[in-house]
Order: sequence, then C-alpha cells, then structure tokens
Amino acid sequence: MRIFLDTNVLVSAYTARGISADLVRFILAEHELLTGEVNLEELRRVLGDQFHASAEQISAVEAELRAQTVVPRPGHPSAIPVRDPDDRWVLASVIAAGADLLVTGDQDLLDVAGQAPVPIVDPRGCWERLRLGR
Repeated sequence: MRIFLDTNVLVSAYTARGISADLVRFILAEHELLTGEVNLEELRRVLGDQFHASAEQISAVEAELRAQTVVPRPGHPSAIPVRDPDDRWVLASVIAAGADLLVTGDQDLLDVAGQAPVPIVDPRGCWERLRLGR
C-alpha cells in the first residue's frame, strides 16, 4: 500500500515514542512511505523552530525520508476546500503521488475526508487498517 504521511505524523514519529513512530517503522518494513516536498519544507521548519533540532539532526531525518518517495511540489493546490489553505497543497501532493491513504493528525484534513479522492485517516485509523484489517 502507498501511504502518504503528513508533516504532523512525521514530526511525532521523529520526536516522540508512540503510535506515529511505530507506524513509520511498520510502513517502512511492509508498505511504501510517501511524503511531499511541501511536507519536507514544513518538517524542516518545525523540527528547527519548535523542537530546536540541530541542522545535522534535521538533515538525517530528511535523508531518511528522501530514501522513500517524495512528491515534487504540485503545480497548483487541490480544489477541495480546506480551512487551512496550506493543506490544499498537501492534498494536491497526495493526489499527485497516487497514494492509497493519507495519514494525518490535522483536523482540517480529517474534516474533508468525505470529499477527498483518497481515504484520510489519523494514525490510529491507519494502524487499524494495516494491522487489524479494518
């Protein structure tokens, strides 16, 4: 399965133990992890500004993710109306990637799940789909 991880899931996976970290390890072992240039830009900013990660730490995280599939910034945002306009770029990246699933903790994206051409779930929902077959 081609699984696109939003920035907040990646931040959680790389800064704390828990379901997001477990999910990333499982996806890397059993599925195809996708993310986008849009997400990597935000990830670098958040890790540096909010978590005070060093340039070396940020580079190591980025290198690990770049060894997976990284979708280039799309030419235009998704037409799906989302409260946060930046999330329209994430949706466009997900669609361009041909992802089977978007995993996010962003409530704005979760709220438009019914309008998106790709299922959108939170990390727990992804875990249940992958591990429990739900």
